[in-house]
Amino acid sequence: MLAIMANTSWKLGGDLDVGRVGYGAMKLTGWPQGGRPDRDTALAILRQAVERGVNHIDTSHYYDRDGVAANELIRTALHPYPADLVLVTKVGALVEGSDIALPSAEQQGLSADGLRRGVEANLRSLGVDRLDVVNLRMGDRGHDRSAIAAPLETLMALREEGLIRHLGISNIGTAEFETARTIAPIVCVQNRYNIAYRDDDALVDACAAAGVAYVPFFPVGGFQPLTAEHLNTVAERHGATVAQVALAWLLARSPNILLIPGTGSPAHLAENIAAGELALTGEDLALLG
Repeated sequence: MLAIMANTSWKLGGDLDVGRVGYGAMKLTGWPQGGRPDRDTALAILRQAVERGVNHIDTSHYYDRDGVAANELIRTALHPYPADLVLVTKVGALVEGSDIALPSAEQQGLSADGLRRGVEANLRSLGVDRLDVVNLRMGDRGHDRSAIAAPLETLMALREEGLIRHLGISNIGTAEFETARTIAPIVCVQNRYNIAYRDDDALVDACAAAGVAYVPFFPVGGFQPLTAEHLNTVAERHGATVAQVALAWLLARSPNILLIPGTGSPAHLAENIAAGELALTGEDLALLG
């Protein structure tokens, strides 16, 4: 039976060649709440990811909890950075990690000053002169996600200053995607999407048609009983884990999907990377729907 193998890389923005299985750094900090690995393990995970061929790391300056900051860990583990390593960060309503405790009215990250502060904080903490990709994250904590024009124009100005290479958007709908593309060249969309949560099907396809990468957060989780049953069936066929099948399904869903699964476990890191080699068959995909 013919196996469905996903393409292994994507040209992000047309000039950044990234593997389709990347790494998300948020879990290294336990932000905004939850457990995290110890510092030595966190640094080892980042180094192992790069050694295993990962060249796309997702982060943010506000992934910072109790003195543990994702950008600082990345810089300590990997600086000076490999020439092909692409660091993708984000700015939005939050300026610093501690702002999460503030009422939404006091979170000024989407103002021109707040966005500049966020970009400069990422530059400083990552130790770079220009950020590869900055995602503008909308809709957090009551902020109107449709009010995308002014903050995107601010980021375009920062891009013209040479502080940003490419722009993306996060936590938006199809209408915001279309609006954003009239303001700036958008290279990626980062939204919630997985095998059990497919509200963005049309947006995935719209991004693919426009040559824009789609980067799902929460790529694994929230499975309904029927979905879980089918995932178990396919996983048993391949001697894989359910999480690996869920990741492989995303890669097979559309060639513009890039993965950034996060983990604080070296073993899970190896499993996530291996999911990129998992070849789902047509029968598998039909069963998974």
